[in-house]
Amino acid sequence: MVDYRDPETGKLHRFVTTLPMTINPGTIAMLYFKRWTIEKTFNNTKSNFKETKAWPSNTRSLENQMRLTAMSYNLMRVFEEISKTQQPELIHPSDKKYSEALEIRQQQAQKRDRFVNPLFFQARISRISSYTIRAVQNTIITGMSLQCFMSSLVARLVLPPQLIGEH
Repeated sequence: MVDYRDPETGKLHRFVTTLPMTINPGTIAMLYFKRWTIEKTFNNTKSNFKETKAWPSNTRSLENQMRLTAMSYNLMRVFEEISKTQQPELIHPSDKKYSEALEIRQQQAQKRDRFVNPLFFQARISRISSYTIRAVQNTIITGMSLQCFMSSLVARLVLPPQLIGEH
């Protein structure tokens, strides 16, 4: 049993884990939190890929449908991550939104003499944007080249916000 008091809210959480007791409770809490990334992936495939029903009735066909869904998700994830790395000085809109929300949480926590767990500020895997999914669908339908497709994804990235006084 590991007890962890959230530094942002002060709420006590208890986790059952097989990790060694030498692991920091905040790290264990963050690992549990990161499990939601998996849930977001399932939600992403159900909502955006419209994978709400298994069509085949036999086991082999069901396995193939699951594999194709996972491959589609992974390919879209690759496209989205590549678009981020092609112009590293630019920020993906979803990352910008996440950073802004995290900053607001940090400000609110500081008003209560608290802070957001620093591990939230590390790199994260975000939900695949609807824009990326639609772009892939349109690319397949129109036969657009991969180079044009990636250029359109990179064009969706935005400039990072400038700090006051920065030139």
